[in-house]
Amino acid sequence: MAYFEGIHNIAFEGRSSKNPLAFKHYNPKEVVAGKTMEEHLRFAVAYWHTLTADGTDQFGKGTMVRNWDRYSGMDLAKARAEASFEFITKLGVPFFAFHDRDIAPEGETLQETNKNLDIIVDMMKQFMKDSGVKLLWNTQNMFTNPRFVHGAGTTSNAEVYAYAAAQVKKSLEIGKELGAENYVFWGGREGYETLLNTDMKLELDNLARLYWMSIDYAKEISFNAQFLIEPKPKEPTKHQYDFDAATTMNFLRTYGLQDHFKLNLEANHATLAGHTFEHEIRVASINGMLGSLDANQGDMLLGWDTDEFPQDLTSTTLTMYEVLKNGGIGRGGVNFDAKVRRASFDHEDLFFAHIAGMDAYAKGLKVAAKLIEDRVLEDVVANRYRSFNDGIGADIVADKTTLKSLEEYAFQNNPIRNESGRQEQIKAAVNEYLLSE
Repeated sequence: MAYFEGIHNIAFEGRSSKNPLAFKHYNPKEVVAGKTMEEHLRFAVAYWHTLTADGTDQFGKGTMVRNWDRYSGMDLAKARAEASFEFITKLGVPFFAFHDRDIAPEGETLQETNKNLDIIVDMMKQFMKDSGVKLLWNTQNMFTNPRFVHGAGTTSNAEVYAYAAAQVKKSLEIGKELGAENYVFWGGREGYETLLNTDMKLELDNLARLYWMSIDYAKEISFNAQFLIEPKPKEPTKHQYDFDAATTMNFLRTYGLQDHFKLNLEANHATLAGHTFEHEIRVASINGMLGSLDANQGDMLLGWDTDEFPQDLTSTTLTMYEVLKNGGIGRGGVNFDAKVRRASFDHEDLFFAHIAGMDAYAKGLKVAAKLIEDRVLEDVVANRYRSFNDGIGADIVADKTTLKSLEEYAFQNNPIRNESGRQEQIKAAVNEYLLSE
């Protein structure tokens, strides 16, 4: 059956189009900087926000009108799977992503839960074959069920840890079965509320043990997906262990995991950590750890993870600038970890939101490519640091100096003349490119 009747495949109609169900900037076959937009952006639909979210918040029940919600249990899971591929193919997105508990309900036992998953995975495998849609990444939900009240890989309860390990094992098998290109670890409750009752060292050691067991099992079953860790500073715990890109990389290096993982970075998580999205991407990129992106934005007036669809064109431009400078996103993609607002409850709103996000990233890609082509920022940076190209600056970069030799140089009392950073002029130049492209 059709779940989105009256909505046809979304096409590119260009900037002059007044059709809200059409792309104005995202033309998947348009070549930008040597690759098509589809190849650059590798868009994905997030199953949890698109198919399972019902609009519930802390102050009210769900508001979403979804015609698959007439079902329950496994019938609901099957209907959602059918609806998901209708939506993804009509939107023209090449990938999707999910948590295990998004696609099938838990049973009375872990065995029953796994059987439920097998049924939906078999359906998805056929849908993927028929549609050509691929799995960007899958992961496990180890934060919703009350058993994870104290965490999963960092729990204080060994019984829960064993359950979590079994859940990861099954999810890895699902990733293998569906040909996932990546596999994400997000520590939903891997953190703490207070240090007064927390053995931080044991918790971090155990989390690393879980990751090492996952690496070993992936090798055992020949699952060659790129492993990703998704940083987040807070929520649902007060302090998450994977606070930001830098903290996560430090954890990986401490436990010798750095060669097995990259980072899946989310825009709203970056701002919650007090960073911009482009900052987090730059930190990961210069360390060779950029893996994939979760595309959304937060509300700067609110202090929590609002997961809004991205429409800030400056942000999408600077994001894609960092991606292009990184040489692309590799096996990762741009996953819309975003949800329609509670008051946007019609099924058409799912299309409007994704179209807006895809157009915002397509526009950002085009502007970023032009900025790089014209060396707008590269020349600014090169000129600003030119004092390190010769003389004492070149000696510093070549590691030919010591504190003593630099003191001797400073004793020459050469005049120091700093130059303006011209931040306002540079930002104005970026705005001009945004307006002209």
